[in-house]
Amino acid sequence: MEVFENRAPPSLDLMVKLERLRPDHADALLAFERANRAYFARTIPDRGDAYFTEFAARLEALLAEQAAGDCHFHVVTSEGGELIGRVNLVDVADGSAELGYRVGESAAGRGVATAAVEEVCRLSATEYGLTELTARTPLDNLASRTVLERNGFTCVGPTTLPHSGRPGVRYARVHLGN
Repeated sequence: MEVFENRAPPSLDLMVKLERLRPDHADALLAFERANRAYFARTIPDRGDAYFTEFAARLEALLAEQAAGDCHFHVVTSEGGELIGRVNLVDVADGSAELGYRVGESAAGRGVATAAVEEVCRLSATEYGLTELTARTPLDNLASRTVLERNGFTCVGPTTLPHSGRPGVRYARVHLGN
């Protein structure tokens, strides 16, 4: 478990933890996804009812992907132990992976995503041996773009987002050890 302090303004500082996804996170993760479903659906396509009814099987599949080294999934918790976000590295291959993250509504705008992405970049280099991360975000999601740019990601061009077909922007960060 990694503990780090976010980079939010001093009046909003939180202590948050980044933990590798484990089976015992199941209940908290499902509660987090349910509680934030409408909030997330404002900016990304809803996962649908099947995601929630088949959650146990989905989590088992994610843990199997993680055990095989194909992905690295993390939960972000507050100092009090509340699950407030997720940071994932998917499609791990040839020293690179795609980054995805989400922070719950109660923690949004408080520097949590910036700090969590910073920590997963560090882990990517030191623990997972990665040298490049990529990420995609909707063109109109200024908060997500800011998180990436604050963490050394560079815009590398437009993209069409999967699942929604919305215009997006693709980012990359290379030489993670720097």
